[in-house]
Parts: sequence; C-alpha cells; structure tokens
Amino acid sequence: MNRKLVSTMLLAAIFVVIAIAGSAYTYYFQGNEIEANEKQLKELKINAQNTEELEFQLTDLKKKIVEMDSILSLRKYIIPTHVAQSGFFQFVTDVSSGFSQNSHVDVEYVGNSEEGSFSKYTYQLKGTAEFNDLFKLVYSIEQSKELKKVTKGNLTNFVEVDDDGFPHYLVNYTLEAQTYYSSNDMFASLNYNENKLNANPLYNIFYPLIRDEIPPNTDNLIDVQTAQLLALIPDGAYVSDASGNTHLLWEGDQVYLGYLTRIDYTTSEVEFILNKGGIIEKVNLKLEKKKNENDKKLTSK
Repeated sequence: MNRKLVSTMLLAAIFVVIAIAGSAYTYYFQGNEIEANEKQLKELKINAQNTEELEFQLTDLKKKIVEMDSILSLRKYIIPTHVAQSGFFQFVTDVSSGFSQNSHVDVEYVGNSEEGSFSKYTYQLKGTAEFNDLFKLVYSIEQSKELKKVTKGNLTNFVEVDDDGFPHYLVNYTLEAQTYYSSNDMFASLNYNENKLNANPLYNIFYPLIRDEIPPNTDNLIDVQTAQLLALIPDGAYVSDASGNTHLLWEGDQVYLGYLTRIDYTTSEVEFILNKGGIIEKVNLKLEKKKNENDKKLTSK
C-alpha cells in the first residue's frame, strides 16, 4: 500500500472512533438531560401565549388590584405593612399644631413588640394641655386611618395663672400609645384618605364647680358690687362706679363677672347676675328716693 492510502484509511478510522465516542456520550451520558430539556420545551410550547394576550391579562390583573385596594381603603382602619418609627412623631406634630399656647406634648419611643399576627411600636406621650386639646389628641390617635390605640393614661388637673392674673384650668397627662403594622398586605391599602379627625368639643370635666381664682377685669367693665344707680331711662339705666364714672347700661349688657338681667321701673331698681368663681349671686341696685324726698323737704322749709 502506498502512503496516501494508508493515511486515508487512518483518518477514516479516527473519524469512526470519534463518531462512535460522540454518539455514546450523547446517548448514554446526556440522554437524561436531553429528555428533560425536550419535556420542558414541550411544556413551554403548550403554555406559550402571544404578547397581546399577556398584555390583556396584565391589564385585567391591574384592574382587579385597584378594585381590591379600593375595597380595603373603605375600611375605617387599615394596618399597613411597613411603618416608620418617625411617622408617629410627625402625626402628633400635625395634630398638635392647632393647640392653644397653654398645651404641649412630648413624645418618646418606648419599643417594638408583637401582638398576635401583628407588630406594634409603643410610645409615651407627656405634657400639659387644655382639656379639649387633650381630647382632640386622644380622638385623633383612636380615629386615625392607620390603626393606633391609646392603651394607658394618667390624668390630673392643674391650675395655671398667667401674667394677667387669668386662671387656666389645665390637665397634666401621661399616655401610652401604640401603632400597628403587619408583615402581609391583607389589611393594608396603597391609596387611602385619612379619616376626619375633627373632634367636637366636650365639657371640661376637670373644670372646678367652685373656684378660688377670680378672673381679672381685663376689659375694664363696671364692677356693680361697688356701684350706684343714678337714674332710669326707657330701656336703660345710668350707673356710677366706685371711681365716679357714669355708665349707660341696657338689659343684657356685660358687667364685671356677670350681666344686667332686668330693669324694673315699678320698683326703680336694676338686677345683675354675677358668677363669682362658680357661686351665682344676684345684685340689686335701687334709686335713693328717700334722699331725694329729704332734699325736697329741706328746700320747702
């Protein structure tokens, strides 16, 4: 044999060996993997959908999400999935922005804990406030859209007299409040409006019925306790105060600590109702007729 034929036969033998080895590797070593890939490819072909159909499904799912979120937002309370600790501080700041200058609140973060399926942050609120400012604070916490609760409280009355001598009947308070959040969105809503947090005023239960503090006469009203009735005119009365100043008063006019309630022309007197620290008193002023009659007698003599 010549060398050319030998080389050709040798190359053919090598090719056969490579083909046999490749086939053996493919069918024996990669057979299971090929079968699994073919099965997966078959499933993908069965479940394959076009782009338009997928977009239609996506639009439908978004619509259902909005409907579900609107249903959740109609609940009086929601429990969000994530709440920042600083959120409650901002909430209290917003609520207390309308308080009077006699009211203030300090907030302190206490800690985090679990309650059933929910988690909660605990805060302590301390301060001094007018009764209705305090009521608004508690009402806002309890009625807030994101679930919050006041769990403990300690209240004591307190009287503060300002520089003008006017007493303010305040409340010292310590409250414990909690804000709730959840690890799932079953009780949450993406878009919602805050509940109405406008609380109607209540009667101040800490306002004393009998008070030692009498408000000062800051409006310079006439003090009828030391006044004198000078004359009566139709629907009115001239009254002189302790300094000799004359005032014309009508029924319903305000005086220091009270009001002019009645002018009696038959008895020539006027009647006032005064509130002296919770004690209601009537003060009557009469014309001094006897003095006038004596003056007439002296004149005639």
